[in-house]
Parts: sequence; C-alpha cells; structure tokens
Amino acid sequence: MMSSTESNNTRDKILRIIAANAAKYGKPNLKAVMGKVMAEIPEMRDNPKEAIEIVRNLISEFEALSEAEKKRFLEGVEEKKVVKEHHLPPLERAEKGVVMRFAPNPNGPPTLGSARGIIVNSEYVRMYGGKFILRFDDTDPRTKRPMIEAYDWYLEDCEWLDAKPDEVVYASKRISMYYDYLMKLLEMGKAYPCFCSQAEFKKYRDSGQECPHRNTAVEDSLEIWEKMLEGVYQEGEVAVRIKTDMRHKDPAIRDWVAFRIIYASHPVVGDAYHVYPTLDFESAIEDHVLGITHILRGKDLMDSERRQRYIYQYFGWEYPITKLWGKVSIFEFGKLSTSQLRKEVEAGRYRGWDDVRLPTIKAFRRRGFRPEAIRKFFLSLGVSENDVSVSLKNLYAENRKLVDSEANRYFFVADPVKIVIEDLEEVREVKIPLKPGSDVFRTLKGEQEVYITSSDWNRFEKGEIFRLKEFCNVEVVGEGRIGKVRFVSWEMGEVKKGKNIIHWVPVSEAIKCMVEGVDRDCEGYAERNAVSDIGKVVQFERFAFCRIEEMDTVLKCIYTHP
Repeated sequence: MMSSTESNNTRDKILRIIAANAAKYGKPNLKAVMGKVMAEIPEMRDNPKEAIEIVRNLISEFEALSEAEKKRFLEGVEEKKVVKEHHLPPLERAEKGVVMRFAPNPNGPPTLGSARGIIVNSEYVRMYGGKFILRFDDTDPRTKRPMIEAYDWYLEDCEWLDAKPDEVVYASKRISMYYDYLMKLLEMGKAYPCFCSQAEFKKYRDSGQECPHRNTAVEDSLEIWEKMLEGVYQEGEVAVRIKTDMRHKDPAIRDWVAFRIIYASHPVVGDAYHVYPTLDFESAIEDHVLGITHILRGKDLMDSERRQRYIYQYFGWEYPITKLWGKVSIFEFGKLSTSQLRKEVEAGRYRGWDDVRLPTIKAFRRRGFRPEAIRKFFLSLGVSENDVSVSLKNLYAENRKLVDSEANRYFFVADPVKIVIEDLEEVREVKIPLKPGSDVFRTLKGEQEVYITSSDWNRFEKGEIFRLKEFCNVEVVGEGRIGKVRFVSWEMGEVKKGKNIIHWVPVSEAIKCMVEGVDRDCEGYAERNAVSDIGKVVQFERFAFCRIEEMDTVLKCIYTHP
C-alpha cells in the first residue's frame, strides 16, 4: 500500500519509471529506479527510507502484473521517449514521407563512420515515415575491391543498430541498367567516348578546351561503345565522358568519366562485366530509379552533386534534396579509412576485423557496447555543416548509462602479487553485493593467502594498514614479491575510505584471466564467480567494464571501457 503522503498520481509516475527500467533491462533495478524517482519526484526526497520501501513494494507489485497491465504503464513512457530522442533538425519538404539511402562500398566492415550514416538516415525515416534503403555502391572491382563477407556484415550491423533496411540494392547486379541509360545519353549526344590519356585530358581540362573526341558523331560513339562491351579495347585506352561545361569554374566538373574499362573479376558478378560505371554515374542513376527524396552528403563531396546534375538536366529529372554535413573525427582513431584498415588487417597488424583496437562496429559489438549508446552518441552530434571532433569518452559515457545499473561486479587482479596474512585465526565466508544496492550477494573465501595487484602492493609501506574490501584490515610487515601482512581486525575501524580499501582474490578461488585491451592486454586472476556471466558485460572493480567472452584454460575477457 502507498503511504498517506502519496497520491495516485505519484504512484503512477513511479510505476512508469519502473516500467521504463524493466523495458530497458528486462527486470527493474532498485538502485536505478530510486535514482530516477528521487530526481523526478521531489516529494519522495523528504523521507528516503520510506521512499525505498515504497519503491521496493511497487517493483514487486509491477512484477506481479499481467503483460497487458505492464504495457499500459509503458505506453506513455515510450511515446515520451520517441519525442525526446529526435535530436535531428527538420528536413525540407519531408512532411509526406522520405526515401533515404545509405550507400557504402563494402570493401570492409562498417566502422563508426559508417554507423553515423546508417543511424542518421534511418532516424529520419523513423521521424517522417517512408523507406530506408541500403545500397551497395560496389562497382569498383579493383581499387576498392568489395569483400564478399562485408555484404552480410553490413546487413547484420544495420539490424543490430536498429536500422534494418526496408530494401537492399546491389549496384553490381544492375550494371546492365546503367548501360541502358548511358546508351540514351550517347544517342542524345550528351556523352562521348574519349581516347585521351589521363595526362592529355588534364591539359584540356585545365585549359578549359574541348578534347578532340568531344564532337564524335553519335553513330561512331555508339559503335565504339559496342566495341568497349565486346572487349576490343584495353584498360585506359578509352573511357566514356559526360558532357558538361569545359569552362566551368571548377575543373573537377568538366567532362567527367562515367564508364571505364577494368578487366578484373568481381566478387559478386565474377567476369560478367569489364566496363564499369564510376560512382558518380551509378549513384546518379540509382538515386532517381529508387526515388530517393533526400541525400545526406559530406560537404567534401558536394562536387558529386554538381557533376550528377548534368545527367538530371539531360533526362529532365528532379534532383533529390541534399543536406551537407561536416566530418566527424574521433580523437582516438583519427581518419577512418576502411582501405587503410584493410591493408593493416591483411598484413597481420590486428587479430581480425573485430580486434578491440579497431573502429569497426564488429569490434564494438565484441566489446559489449549497446547499440542504443551508439545511436544516441551519433544523434547527439547532429547534422550541421561544421566539422566535429569528439572523443570516445562521450560514447563511453552513453554506454555506461546503460550498463552500469545491470553489470555484476567482480574482482580481477592484474599483475598479481600473493600476500600471506599472518595471525588470521579463521577462514570466513565473505559476502559482497553483486552490484551496488543489490540484495543478491556473491561469496568469496576470506583465507590466509590472497592475490592483490602489484600496483596496490608497491604503494604500501611497512607498518601501513589497508583493508581487503569486505574482508579484513591488515598491516604490512614484509616486502617482496610474496607480501607479508598481519591480520589487524575484521571491522573497518580507522581505515579511511578510498585508496586504502582494495580488491583481492583468494588463492583457492582464483582463475587465470586475460583481458584483451585497447592499449595493452592484461593478465591476472579473477574470482571464479565471474564464470557465470559469460557473454555479458561486467565491471571488474577498480579496473574497467569488460565483456566476458569465454572460459577455456583461462577466462578470456574483452575490454569495454572505463
């Protein structure tokens, strides 16, 4: 029963908080719920002890409800949450719905840079309704050769990021369609085959002069195109250019290449083609065919739109609304180049694409990050044209909000030192909460020989008293690799809170543990209780949040974040 100081309105508020917490973590967490209650309901702060009892009772009451009744409390919370999470500015002419696309070249797995495009495009579709398309712009079989595994990696990571595409398109499977559009442009006299070398055309381009092949007759252009498809020409011998303005103020816009010859097998279509469209041509056609309404594009790629608008003008199409955004640089990774990462992975510098040191989504999934944290992180950055430099600390903070209240706590001793406790007359069972404020405990054997970290041991001087957390106080009586200490008391007594209370692992219950880290790997001992949380993120006290990956001869863990 609620106390007389609380109204039904307050009761419903608390139940909604409980419902939201249960929806996020599967089961309501008393500490997390209390924090929210005290922050949002001021009257509950008057009597904290009574408030805890009320919340505990309401949690029990909530858990006894039917699923339909639980949903009633959650519906209002979810409606509020949707409004709160939209950090994005409005899109022009989007009221009737949008069709947005994320168009990667799958020459490696998605990185954090990819995640931004996936998340923001999908979020706009969520805001306005419509369709989110994942389009693989995979028409470069050599310079940025696609990885066959990467196609599935993108699909998996999109779904994991709560951005499952409504449609998936493979440009490499639609090359014949691009041929059809190119034929029309040749027939219109808006494209032409060019036999200039790159160096020769550069001279014409830079001087604003037309090359000798620009005015090739339509019949001759079509015949050369057919010969290109038949394999008559060698690589670099001829390319097809789109006619633009050879006196355009930006030389990059002048008569750009739409098709080139590449004799290389493609991982998806094999040797079916050897005349491939450039990204600007393929993307221009696809954006029209797919009905893309809005394009998010890096401001450094604005020349793509300027080139593509010539095709749209020739066909009488309306170009999608374009929103330019600045680059996001993540301090710890610098420039996110998938091509460079691929070279380093293939050279053996990393253990694989899910190496914890890499900026790939595979790596962050392996580290135990929550997709909600990554979504919130990128949505909070917005889509302005300003370049943004940000630290991973911001992402760590978002993820910590999600995992802190549910991660079980354990002891892990890195670079261990064994200490022997003299004058310890009895072995005690030490009970430690699985997480702060929890009424569920784990047990450790408080025995004579325990491991502590060398960093702790090395800072204590002879005669100094410190406490083994929840166990006992000891005094340093000897130095060396095997430490000698003397039992002082069971109670905390004069030991000050803070650095003189340390974690430990009993020797008889220690298991070898290795943490694969970002800066370095750490070896040591963990308490055996941690084995029960394989596959989950835990907090190794005074060390870091880690995901427990597997138990073989050692307990293998992956560093998540501080």
